[in-house]
Amino acid sequence: MCELLVSVITPCYNSGSTIEKTLECIENQTYDNIEYIIIDGGSTDDTLNIIEQHKSRLPENLTVVSEKDNGIYDAMNKGVRLAKGRLVGIVNSDDWYENDTVEQAVKHYRGNQYEVVYGMQRNFLREKEKVTFIYYHDFLPEQMITHPTCFVTKDTYRDFGVFDTGYRSAADYDMMLRFYESKKVAFTPVMRVMSNFRMGGMSGTQTGVRENAAIRYKRGYMSKKRYQFVMLKSRIYQWLHRKKDK
Repeated sequence: MCELLVSVITPCYNSGSTIEKTLECIENQTYDNIEYIIIDGGSTDDTLNIIEQHKSRLPENLTVVSEKDNGIYDAMNKGVRLAKGRLVGIVNSDDWYENDTVEQAVKHYRGNQYEVVYGMQRNFLREKEKVTFIYYHDFLPEQMITHPTCFVTKDTYRDFGVFDTGYRSAADYDMMLRFYESKKVAFTPVMRVMSNFRMGGMSGTQTGVRENAAIRYKRGYMSKKRYQFVMLKSRIYQWLHRKKDK
């Protein structure tokens, strides 16, 4: 099983309070043939010091890049360009994999040139487990799959494109719909928890809601009337919460 190289990317920026758990999840993987790529946006806290402290326990095939970038999707694209593995996973610096996540991705990978292996995601809010779920790819026009669990073949990124940095929050959804609409990319669900996700990031904001709606409307998956309603509802929700917080 270990003949297949898997690349795992961690984009980070000033992640000193959370990245240690992410690094530990890579150190504890039950699968050995891992290339680990850390793309740091030029952190000014202790992120790089923590990474340095963990270097001896991380995979030998380790790349650390620290330089200014244009946001998380730019960092992910840098990592994808550097990746040499057949499968590429992304674990953000405030999330973490299960110990057998990479092993499960390899085990369930069906060998297609264009394939996305994905699984169940466990969400945490204020350090408490809130929900464990999976959204099936058949419903991608209505709902994004669990992106933090995804392992994508390098050829899929090469031939169908990477993350559109014009989005602040929904580039992963835009990209997965691109894969889905090609009708050439196989999606393989895994009925196991593969990633643990801390809620509260950009994708959970109203920016994410509006960008997702815009993507669905642009592609014809949402009517104009429904799109206008979602946008109005989102802006009212945001206004009310800002007013409440004052």
